[in-house]
Amino acid sequence: MIERRTDALLAVVGLVLFAIIYGLIEADVIGPFWKLNIIIICINVIMSVSLNLINGYTGQFSLGHAGFMAVGAYVSVVLTAKLHLPFAVAILVAAVAAGFVGFLIGIPTLRLNGDYLAIATLGLCEIIRIVIMNINYVGGAAGFTGIPHHTTFTWAFLVMLATLFFVKNFVNSAHGRACIAIRENEIAAEAMGVKIVNYKVLAFTLGAAFAGVAGALFAHSFYILMPGTFSFLQSFNYLIMVVLGGLGSITGSIAGAFVVTGISAALAGVPEFRMIIYSIILILLMFYRPQGLFGYVEITNLPIFRYLKNMSPEAKRAMGIDGEDKGKGGEA
Repeated sequence: MIERRTDALLAVVGLVLFAIIYGLIEADVIGPFWKLNIIIICINVIMSVSLNLINGYTGQFSLGHAGFMAVGAYVSVVLTAKLHLPFAVAILVAAVAAGFVGFLIGIPTLRLNGDYLAIATLGLCEIIRIVIMNINYVGGAAGFTGIPHHTTFTWAFLVMLATLFFVKNFVNSAHGRACIAIRENEIAAEAMGVKIVNYKVLAFTLGAAFAGVAGALFAHSFYILMPGTFSFLQSFNYLIMVVLGGLGSITGSIAGAFVVTGISAALAGVPEFRMIIYSIILILLMFYRPQGLFGYVEITNLPIFRYLKNMSPEAKRAMGIDGEDKGKGGEA
């Protein structure tokens, strides 16, 4: 019951934030440049949270996340631009397609660990990009043009919010706890009956599916889609967001995506010094916050959420929080 109240409170906070930003966009306080970057931040949050599910919570080391994003992006644009299907259908099919590719890749590769897994996923990301470059139906190396501009701030924000709630509840479920157990100690987890490979593949498939969703949103933010966008450097960029925010923290993934994308956008006016300043800022952050901006800390550790968890029994009864427990006790 407390988890449901926490989710409800987070949903209210998210919708209030959405209303504020939407109002500022409609009033032209936020211009087109920052509107686009806010949409990109929402997409990057989806990417960093889904990668954190693999790297942070399950303890794997994937460097191929941009490949799954590419699968979702190209599948979605084919459905909307060539088959003229609704955008919502394109997003769902993109998630299924990217998740399926992640499942197929995950079965053989997730028996590897550490650097070997990183090299394998990096290579698979490049294979996906090169295959796309050689498919004339989607434009090949010249890129896919004539993409309908479906992605709006509303779409990006609400899909991001749904992704965050799904990942949060997955992590707090028995399946999420099994993934965390694998991260902490694979041998101990297997001794306790956790099916190591099954949960690795599950986390990899879910992470790939949400990368496909982000790819669909990204593709429909522009009018042309280039395969070079999804190179291994893009995968490194998402890894930076996860590590910068904090491995194993959803709040950290949000902060990492916001900081990295925000810094990159803010330095757009000084292109000759952009990458130098950007790199120095990241190095300083890693020096002074090696555990990431949030480490393992979540926003639910704020005082208001601790209050909900630690309030007196009388207050809980007044709010109806312990009603279910009391009913169970009476039945027993």
